[in-house]
Amino acid sequence: MKLGSSRKLERFKKLESIRTGVPGAIVIGGDYQGLGIVRSLGRKGVPICILDDEYSISQYSRYATYGIRVPDLRNEGNLVETLLFLGRKLGLNGWVIFPTRDELVATLSRHKAALSEVFRVPTPAWETVKWVWNKRNTYRLAHELEIPIPETWSPDTFSDLDAITTPFPLALKPGVKDQFLLATKAKAWRADNPVQLRELFARAIKLTRPGELLIQDLIPGDGKNQYAYCAFFKDGKAVGSVVSQRLRQHPREFGRASTYVETVELPILESLSERFLRAINYYGLVEVEFKLDPRDGQFKLLDVNARTWGYHTLGSAAGVDFPHMLYLDQIGKEPEPSRGKPGLSWIRLLTDLPAGLVEIGGRRLKLRDYIQSVRKFHTEAVFSKEDPFPGIVECLLLPYLMLKRGY
Repeated sequence: MKLGSSRKLERFKKLESIRTGVPGAIVIGGDYQGLGIVRSLGRKGVPICILDDEYSISQYSRYATYGIRVPDLRNEGNLVETLLFLGRKLGLNGWVIFPTRDELVATLSRHKAALSEVFRVPTPAWETVKWVWNKRNTYRLAHELEIPIPETWSPDTFSDLDAITTPFPLALKPGVKDQFLLATKAKAWRADNPVQLRELFARAIKLTRPGELLIQDLIPGDGKNQYAYCAFFKDGKAVGSVVSQRLRQHPREFGRASTYVETVELPILESLSERFLRAINYYGLVEVEFKLDPRDGQFKLLDVNARTWGYHTLGSAAGVDFPHMLYLDQIGKEPEPSRGKPGLSWIRLLTDLPAGLVEIGGRRLKLRDYIQSVRKFHTEAVFSKEDPFPGIVECLLLPYLMLKRGY
């Protein structure tokens, strides 16, 4: 295991002097999503340790107790070994672990028993997570539960492509996105004809593991057609929940992330999402993504994220502090049930400005409407007057982020 210099290891001991009588939290991944967790818990006096394999803006938050950078979080064995080493070295027994990426969820889930000897691990067991880890499983179960999904095929060979009869365009995407996203910085590819589909399939099978590729009917529309049910789910029901609409995203067609989101009221999404979550005995924070198909008026399931999502801080603005609810439940305190208010908005200015310019340039958005939306938002992903340094550092890291993530 490689954590850095011996000097850095000595500096870790500073954490041993932090004893508030309150269990802390380990946030794995310190991007803006992790920053939201740090601020949520730090404002309430919870000590925070940030573990990341990238340059992290979260460690510059006034609420961060300590930030630790490691070479790699993607290797399961290394991550588990690192966590157990730090937990025992620093006396972090009983601290709550918050993952921010899908591959981290899979690791925590598969090694939950070993990690639970030291930490509180709110990630569900693998018997639950397997249904959301691979979208092939997700769509199969959704179909059995009569939850609408896009027409979907699971090809393993070129000959399987011949069975696809739905008109183009089609979307080609991975059932498990970690390797594909890392290699391409894309969530999915668009195919407009059979020749292009075969070319993209040939490229994709080199980037994914066997049995992971999916081809789907491409539902018309951009981010405005995408909605999500967000919740802290326990014992078959939501303790806290918010329904949101993704008004802008980047990239425009296959958005890797939201850039502007508003809360809405849509009881149908609550019903569909909770049906799925009950079926897999889900516990924890979750985002269930849907897209409204204008051709038949159905909300169709796209994805289930078994972790915090990029805009989870919109929950706090709407009256549902998701990280704190989960933390309270983990330390044995019952969180107050809550439901998010509609009409509140979240923005990530760093990525929404270019997304907005694309929409304005394509004459899909008027300049004055964009300016009005920027003026009225209720919470920003990174920039904060009370905690300014993460925003400053993110601006300085912009070239690094462009190279690392493609934006």
